[in-house]
Amino acid sequence: MDLTTTRQRRPLITGSSSSSPKPYSKTDKPSRSNGGDAEDRGLGWFLPFIALCYLRYMSATSNIVHDCDEVFNYWEPLHYLLYKSGFQTWEYSSNFALRSYLYILFHELAGRPAAWWFGGDKVRVFYAVRLFLGLVSAVSDTVLVVAISRKYGKRLGTYAVAMLCLTSGCFFASTSFLPSSFSMYAMSLSSGLLLFEKYAMAVAVSVVGVILGWPFSILAFLPVVIYSLVKRFKQAFISGAVTSALLLGGSVLVDYYYYKRWTSSVLNLLVYNVLGGGESHLYGTEGPLFYIRNGFNNFNLCFVLAILFIALYPVIRRKYDHSLLVVISPMYIWLAFMSLQPHKEERFLYPIYPLICVSASAVIENIPELFREKYSTSENLLVTITKYLRPVILGIILCASHARTFSIINGYSAPLEVYKLLEHHDDAGPGSVLCVGSEWHRYPSSFFVPDYISEVRWIDDGFRGLLPFPFNNTLGGTAASPPYFNNKNQASDEQFLKNIESCTFLIELQLSRPYPYRGSDLSTWETIVVLPYLDRELSPAKYRSFFIPYKWQEKNVFGKYVILRRVPK
Repeated sequence: MDLTTTRQRRPLITGSSSSSPKPYSKTDKPSRSNGGDAEDRGLGWFLPFIALCYLRYMSATSNIVHDCDEVFNYWEPLHYLLYKSGFQTWEYSSNFALRSYLYILFHELAGRPAAWWFGGDKVRVFYAVRLFLGLVSAVSDTVLVVAISRKYGKRLGTYAVAMLCLTSGCFFASTSFLPSSFSMYAMSLSSGLLLFEKYAMAVAVSVVGVILGWPFSILAFLPVVIYSLVKRFKQAFISGAVTSALLLGGSVLVDYYYYKRWTSSVLNLLVYNVLGGGESHLYGTEGPLFYIRNGFNNFNLCFVLAILFIALYPVIRRKYDHSLLVVISPMYIWLAFMSLQPHKEERFLYPIYPLICVSASAVIENIPELFREKYSTSENLLVTITKYLRPVILGIILCASHARTFSIINGYSAPLEVYKLLEHHDDAGPGSVLCVGSEWHRYPSSFFVPDYISEVRWIDDGFRGLLPFPFNNTLGGTAASPPYFNNKNQASDEQFLKNIESCTFLIELQLSRPYPYRGSDLSTWETIVVLPYLDRELSPAKYRSFFIPYKWQEKNVFGKYVILRRVPK
């Protein structure tokens, strides 16, 4: 041993000893290599992107359609642009013009080439658009997790990417054709850019999420935009102003092309819902705890931990700087605001889904800090135990999420699968009519209706709201203002097929209820397709919500989702 190389004391730090320590950031940690590079300070791009792409592919190919608004307000207009047929809702009537065709055109970027490539196979076009959405989601989430890992450490980035991949909420929302999903992509990307200190780009992406995606999500993007303006006012302001002008101008021009009048769908939507009253209560109301229950169903323990972030922030702030709070704060703002609205839907929370994952990841990583003595450099027993508990907690979250995802996909996928089988019954011949009664809200879109079926018609099963009508090419297609549309959700006399005998096929859900079904008349209808469908009302909540091995099929009650074919006379 060389006695001349004695260990030296660290030099004393000059300046006031009473100054408070700066919050920890991963970038403050010395590099392991001489000089170091970005790869040493966090996750690389490749593995998170591949993991997210794989799970988004699984979502695109197995996800159900969760909301009839997704079908009638987005898939159907896209189908009309591609094939000149599809259903129109009152929001797309030129009189109201509440929906932006610019948003639909963004998805046509994938739909048009797919329609050309696959020809008449419309189902493949449907899934090609979904794969496109999954790719956009994977890219935006990759930026977020890499930014987190390089600023705050690989462990936090790894936890976040695991939750973004596997939590049920992100799995389902990532490939949904909805403006709230688009705003979710923008939220991930803008948050990641903020952490990369690309403030002008963060503002531009936020503007895209609001104007091209969902205008109401502006409240969720405010923390990112305000923080970026504080940091780089001139660049961020110019970026936001230019992006807003280009998108609003482009939206007006596109609206004029399709609605054939000068209007702004973005402004119309805001005026209708904010100044015009919106009357969202016409479409159902929920209690103040709706999103709490929904958040637990889609994120289980992850949602609980995410909510605890603000309570644990005095501990968490020792390790992270305030930019993490800026990124996560929209979760609280949006959750509080949406909980106060009478009309609630699961999709309204989509914009903050990635933030739930980041918030929960931060809480999990900092659990040992709760038991660490403030000025101690050594670890006590509780700190050591909780360090090993972190992967256990993450494992519980991911297993419960898989159970939820499995239950939803296997319990409620029958509508998609049933409509796919219609193509095998083309012996009915051209001009066939497909009829749908009370199952209109599970109609998976015209992409699943084969060409030999000339019409899809609604039949009266007691619903008294306004249903979509086919786009009327005689009245002008997208520019039409049909007289049967209204904004009061009042049924039109023309929406139902009067002569049911003209139906060739009938879609019906048969549950164990004390009333007859049309399919019970065996002299009129024959059952040609049957698939099981989870009966929500008769199945116990814990078994229908989460897949429990050996119990899910035993304890739950299933109905029959059927295609009926008229018996020839």
